[in-house]
Amino acid sequence: MTSKSSTQQLIIEGAGCASCVGKIESALKSTHGVSSAEMNFADRTVMVSGTALADELIKAVESIGYNAKVLDNQQADDIMDEKEAADRLYYKKLIRDTVIALGLGVPLMVYGLFIGEMTVETTTERISWLVVGILTFGVMYFSGKHFYAGAWKSFKNHSANMDTLIALGTGTAWLYSMVVVFAPDVVPSMARHVYFEATAMIIGLINLGLALELKARGKTSEAIKRLIGLQAKTAIVIRDEKEVEIAIEQVLKNDVVKVKPGQNIPVDGIVVEGRTTIDESMLTGEPMPVEKGENDEVVAGTLNKSGMFLFKATKVGKDTALAHIINMVKRAQNSKPPIGRLADVISAYFVPVIMIIAIISALAWLNFGPQPALALAIVSATTVLIIACPCALGLATPMSVMVGVGKAAEAGVLIRNGEALQTASKITAMILDKTGTITEGAPKVTDIILAGATNEAEVLQLAASLESGSEHPLAEAIVESAKEKQLELLKISAFEAITGFGVQAQCQGKTLLFGNVKLMQDKGIEVTGFTDQAQALAKQAKTPMYFAVDGELAAIIAVADPIKADSISAIKRLQANDIRVIMLTGDNKETAAAVALQAGISEFFAEVLPEDKANKVKDLQNHGEIVGMTGDGINDAPALALANVGFAIGTGTDVAIESADITLMRGSLHGLADAIAISKATLRNIKQNLFGAFIYNVAGVPVAAGVLYPIFGILLSPVIAGAAMAFSSLTVVSNANRLRLFKAQEH
Repeated sequence: MTSKSSTQQLIIEGAGCASCVGKIESALKSTHGVSSAEMNFADRTVMVSGTALADELIKAVESIGYNAKVLDNQQADDIMDEKEAADRLYYKKLIRDTVIALGLGVPLMVYGLFIGEMTVETTTERISWLVVGILTFGVMYFSGKHFYAGAWKSFKNHSANMDTLIALGTGTAWLYSMVVVFAPDVVPSMARHVYFEATAMIIGLINLGLALELKARGKTSEAIKRLIGLQAKTAIVIRDEKEVEIAIEQVLKNDVVKVKPGQNIPVDGIVVEGRTTIDESMLTGEPMPVEKGENDEVVAGTLNKSGMFLFKATKVGKDTALAHIINMVKRAQNSKPPIGRLADVISAYFVPVIMIIAIISALAWLNFGPQPALALAIVSATTVLIIACPCALGLATPMSVMVGVGKAAEAGVLIRNGEALQTASKITAMILDKTGTITEGAPKVTDIILAGATNEAEVLQLAASLESGSEHPLAEAIVESAKEKQLELLKISAFEAITGFGVQAQCQGKTLLFGNVKLMQDKGIEVTGFTDQAQALAKQAKTPMYFAVDGELAAIIAVADPIKADSISAIKRLQANDIRVIMLTGDNKETAAAVALQAGISEFFAEVLPEDKANKVKDLQNHGEIVGMTGDGINDAPALALANVGFAIGTGTDVAIESADITLMRGSLHGLADAIAISKATLRNIKQNLFGAFIYNVAGVPVAAGVLYPIFGILLSPVIAGAAMAFSSLTVVSNANRLRLFKAQEH
């Protein structure tokens, strides 16, 4: 019996740089039962999908020298609190280590620059520098132990990472200095220079950089913290006619839950008693509170503003919309856009290549450099090792993705993965379904034009009885109209839905047909005398439908679905971004043309069958377009799946959350424009980070190796390399955090 596939999130301990990412992902992917593993270096977590058990995943991570523990959704807030507490302690430790290291390094550097030479010529100098060497070793042990321990773990696992470079760089400088102190005669007189200040300063500066990075990095997960913070801890349920306050985990499906003003709704459900207004802004991005009454849905995490009400729990625990959203945001933050995978590939080879460059640099100085060649060789090799740590490269993508995905979630936009985030920024053509996307999706009967029939009420009664078997939005409008007029629905039989055309059934011995002109033509029903009236209705953005009884046209029933108040302005935003907006609908050409004209859309396709929507997507792709498809996430599933990016419009409480690349939690097309704007801003931020990281390493390594020395006499100090390396990561983190200030266009 095979285990059920699931997604698990692990917290990784001991990952020091971008090169660790590839090793951890490879170890997990090679574990039996793992189908995918994606690590987010920015928050040191990895998302693993497959049938492997948690213990097997942890063993795989431990086998390559790291530690891991499972982040369980049920205790997510507790574990995140623990992680934050651990980060605070680690931050204090890094600051303490920085103070210890710089406490020795700064006075030594000041001495070397302004007071005396850091050379060993006399016995007094040997004794003095021996004391300094021992103090420096103390710094290496107390403030830099984590670098050397990490390097040793990597060595035992036949790999190399950032810790390897730091340990080699600082260790080489210290060992060379101790050789000069203990055996100065084996070193040429011009090379009897000690570099204890470099070792202490590098350890201090890198610890400072890590501390500042940790502080800034904490801000990137604010969106997920806020989402988790929306989860109520307790709920008041009615059991045995008594109110009982219980832990949220104990709420069962079908429990009746009481919510007071000012409380967060604990689970998903349907209102059974009372009226209120609910603030859903944190989930949908919609600022206006929504009125709720009996039979209305309520969603976990939203805030009850005014009245007290009772509701029946329909989804609890991990099945609530909020739990799905939190899980989706976490998965998206851990996923990598294609542009980020390039950085991972480079990082995997980066450390070994840098070690080779450092050796080549040292050999070049020894063989071709001026005196003291040995000292210069040590300096250049150490500087290359220190300046090249690929931390900034590893942080460049995940930092921006975390902030961007979190920012999108705050705006009511749920992004499934990094690929969708990147592709959305490149969309050139956007297909919009008409009903429920551009329009309200709640049509109403506006006209009944009698043909063979003489009684309007009878026509509406029969049509509504027939359409009661259909789930189409237009059918609902006719049924609702009959109910408003208090017409009784009759029993029907032999109901058949004819996809793309209409419906037919038997009622009181009569054969009923209801649908478009194609259905009438297919069944041989004469409608010629009424086509002009149908076209006139269509030009008013109404949908005319033909109703026939026993093979004769009885009436034309027109239904109108009003355009959403903000659809026109949202479409203008898309067009302003040079996106070709195209409308697809199964409606007739005249109605489609009227809606398109009102919405400001110049391209549309009418009378499109559901299966043909995917063909329209494919046709645009064949013409070189990057296609976005926006629909309800269910009826448009083939087109959504085929599009480069599928956008599902939903309330966030239904299947739409799981059915598209990007889900818009509110019904407004401004969410679509916001999603594309956030995508573009995030990708721009990633490119800035990657450019900065690449340029830093590409320019820094040759300078560290000494290419400027023959021309300008400049050889970079290992101390400057340590400072540059530490603050390059901080620069990337700070730039990613600028995304938190991003604001979508007012609408």
